[in-house]
Amino acid sequence: MQKRKLGNSGLEVSALGLGCMGLSFGYGTAVNTQDGIKLIRAAAEQGVTFFDTAEIYGPYTNEELVGEALAPVRKDVVIATKFGFNIVDGKQSGLDSSPAQIRKVADASLKRLRTDVIDLFYQHRVDDRVPIEDVAGTVKDLIAEGKVKYFGLSEAGAKTIRRAHAVQPVAALQSE
Repeated sequence: MQKRKLGNSGLEVSALGLGCMGLSFGYGTAVNTQDGIKLIRAAAEQGVTFFDTAEIYGPYTNEELVGEALAPVRKDVVIATKFGFNIVDGKQSGLDSSPAQIRKVADASLKRLRTDVIDLFYQHRVDDRVPIEDVAGTVKDLIAEGKVKYFGLSEAGAKTIRRAHAVQPVAALQSE
């Protein structure tokens, strides 16, 4: 499988990645856990090294599925997950990219993903109530603590990306 470097960060992933959202969220009934594990592991066996999830998918169940499926090959793959939503009683309840929430999500995602580090931690949606510099600074701190390797932004404009990048280099951008 061909590889790609994301930005100037040095993060290298397979040219083909697997977005895991649809296994648990968004497209009807969630797949059976064992079928989801088989699919994710088959992708890894075929050379896919980039797997994308988020706490909001399920919520939480997609990260649990991805963590279980990739545990045997964790050292060989890159896991991206996202933060930025407030989840109340199992439902999305607006955005929350406050530093305390980012830290809470990172710690919970690490457990669900069965890993000691999140390879790529994306802000899922820009939260206009929290300066992007605070978001980037919090992720920068998580990187320094060894909980996260790279920072990404999803659905952010050029001005926001430049402001974030001035605090912590942005390794990856995503549009949905």
